[in-house]
Amino acid sequence: MNRWIEQLNERKSEVRLEALKQLYRLYLDGEIQKQAVDHEYVNNHIHTTYSFSPYSPAKALWMAFVSGLSTAGIMDHDSVGGTREFIAAGEILQMAVTVGMECRVDMSATSLAGKRINNPDQNGIAYIAVHGIPHTQLDTVSRFILPYQQQRNKRNRAMVDKINQITGPYGITIGFDSDVLPLSMSHDGGSITERHLLYALCLRMVQDLGKGEKLVRFLKDSLNINISARLEALLEDTENEHYVYDLLGVLKSGMVEKFYIPATSECPPVSDVIRLCTEIGAISAYAYLGDVGDSVTGDKKTQKFEDDYLELLFEEIKRLGFHAITYMPSRNTKAQLERVKKLCDAYGLLQISGEDINSPRQKFICSALKDDAFRNLIDAAWALIGHEKAATVDLENAMFSKTSDEKFMDLQERIQYYKSIGQQKSRRYQV
Repeated sequence: MNRWIEQLNERKSEVRLEALKQLYRLYLDGEIQKQAVDHEYVNNHIHTTYSFSPYSPAKALWMAFVSGLSTAGIMDHDSVGGTREFIAAGEILQMAVTVGMECRVDMSATSLAGKRINNPDQNGIAYIAVHGIPHTQLDTVSRFILPYQQQRNKRNRAMVDKINQITGPYGITIGFDSDVLPLSMSHDGGSITERHLLYALCLRMVQDLGKGEKLVRFLKDSLNINISARLEALLEDTENEHYVYDLLGVLKSGMVEKFYIPATSECPPVSDVIRLCTEIGAISAYAYLGDVGDSVTGDKKTQKFEDDYLELLFEEIKRLGFHAITYMPSRNTKAQLERVKKLCDAYGLLQISGEDINSPRQKFICSALKDDAFRNLIDAAWALIGHEKAATVDLENAMFSKTSDEKFMDLQERIQYYKSIGQQKSRRYQV
């Protein structure tokens, strides 16, 4: 079993999928058990190695499966490179899945220009999600995002140079080609993010300084990074199995602003991405962040985001043509999400759950979904699955196609209809 689990992160997709088949056989034989859960759980925002994650698409779905998720969705930054493996993994495990892509968009031509939206690193740039991509349209999305990946790598190289200006005087340097590229799946359509740069730096720091007190002193005294008592204790623990990821979280919250170069040409105008979603039958979703206090993922500092102008935000994203809002029930307060939910109802926007999985410390199960207030997120996950199945057959069957708009005046009726498709076994649908 351990050998098959290790092979889930092998370099070749066919090896990963074969390992998944072997593990599923062990599950069917009763040699592997799923985690017992007391509720129906979903997650539509799982990152993989095709952007940044400890999990390949096959391993991500295996982790979701054994954790007890009912459905799961892949959501990589600027990439759909892992989607076909994720779909194949779902067929192996007999598990319902959805596929999507997260990207940053330029909001400078909107009323949100110049504001800190949901991006900790840059004003006027927003993270959005493209959910429920019909499987016939994956190549179209890949072609659309490729030039932006290429522009991003130009900036990545420049940021590596800035990192080396900061750490080089202490004898710690990294190379984009030698240290960063090998950590990515860029050879197979994957993207390279700031986390890749920082992960390469983490590995170099551990190699040169070792784990423990010496590295912590370097972070605090040489790089002037503030570290919480909890994270400092984790970094002083040389037996910590998640050491490099904990170090990555510290650098993500405390160092990015020191080397960050503003993104420009790598971020498409938001109108272009909305147009793409319309053309391919996908569902555009704004990713609500909300003012951050104690970051659940440990990689965001206390900071204000959209909450002071939330009504303006909803007015603008509705005008732009967004069909959904995606949010993490575990990340925000109940008061924040109640406000978001009311605005979604007022503007007729689908609500989608998304627990941002990119670290081995994160649980695939979001216990907040046990709250009846979030039952709608489970229905929405099944509706996403139904939409994706139906739109893969014919784009006119998509959840927000012209045909569906004419048929359904009520959003809840539309959700229940596509939920019923999502829970069917048949692959033939007609709206």
